[in-house]
Amino acid sequence: MAEFRGQPLYNCRNCRNPIALRDDLISKKFKGKSGPAYLFSHAMNITVGPKRDKQLITGVFTIADIYCRGCGEELGWKYITAHDATQRYKEGKFIIEISKIAKLY
Repeated sequence: MAEFRGQPLYNCRNCRNPIALRDDLISKKFKGKSGPAYLFSHAMNITVGPKRDKQLITGVFTIADIYCRGCGEELGWKYITAHDATQRYKEGKFIIEISKIAKLY
């Protein structure tokens, strides 16, 4: 299991670049473009793409796709703005698809 300062990490599946700490995991009950995804409060070693509005399952959001800084793999997206007040808790948080990360054991 990879660690950063004693904390377990989620890593990019392709290049093993660390992208999130286990302590920053908020929920495992989200869906990404291609399947199950996790919601994180923070992500690291990523590049954030341009903002765009998108209709998602729970409403319209302004989002930006996120990419691994090591290899360029698209990992998921960052919630920039929720257009519905009940969804504002997602703002500033990150969706990372399970299929894009190395599993922790």
